[in-house]
Amino acid sequence: MGEAAPELWLPNAVRELAGRLTTYIAENAKTARAFLKLIGTAGPLQEITIHTLDNKVNAQQMRDWLTPLLEGGEIGLVSEAGCPAVADPGAKVVAVAHSMGIRVIPWVGPSSILLSLMASGLDGQRFAFHGYAPVEPTARAKQLKAWEIESQKHEQTQILIETPYRNEAMFEALKLALKGNTRLCIARSLTTNDELVQTRTIAEWKTRPAPDLAKKPTIFLFLAGH
Repeated sequence: MGEAAPELWLPNAVRELAGRLTTYIAENAKTARAFLKLIGTAGPLQEITIHTLDNKVNAQQMRDWLTPLLEGGEIGLVSEAGCPAVADPGAKVVAVAHSMGIRVIPWVGPSSILLSLMASGLDGQRFAFHGYAPVEPTARAKQLKAWEIESQKHEQTQILIETPYRNEAMFEALKLALKGNTRLCIARSLTTNDELVQTRTIAEWKTRPAPDLAKKPTIFLFLAGH
């Protein structure tokens, strides 16, 4: 997903709730504050506590963050991925909350994974999200072919992402690794004016100009043919 006005992707009720919370858990405090500034907060932004969920945080630290909830109150979980705990380390915090008997409430928010699947025309009943493929070309090609076999075997849409500056290399790798009748969807910069969602067979993609994917958030989805 790219940057867009919050009213395009976040319901009013969620924006109001997010704006009144005074404590958050986030991967990155700087971007979390930018998000809160964008949606607006009831109190001064500098008075909002943001716990940083990085790789050094252990379960005990998470329990310490969540302990005040045992006596009431609320803590928000905000994600760099757009949808907390989905393809996101926030799932660890949610697991700790459940172990402590704390109520977890999911709120409606954007998921580039589901938005791209919705618009792709590929199978939405059976799908798998893999995250990143290997970077090394040979290993990447091997993995893409393995996912294609799974896709054909289970009639299952395969979904993956890539670091934006490697999008073009991934697009070329997909064209080389996958069969001609496999359908590939490119979902770029969702929710923005630069949004692009196109689904074509690999054979068709090979005959058309490549879409502009350079340094733009993109989801790749494919479904093997029969």
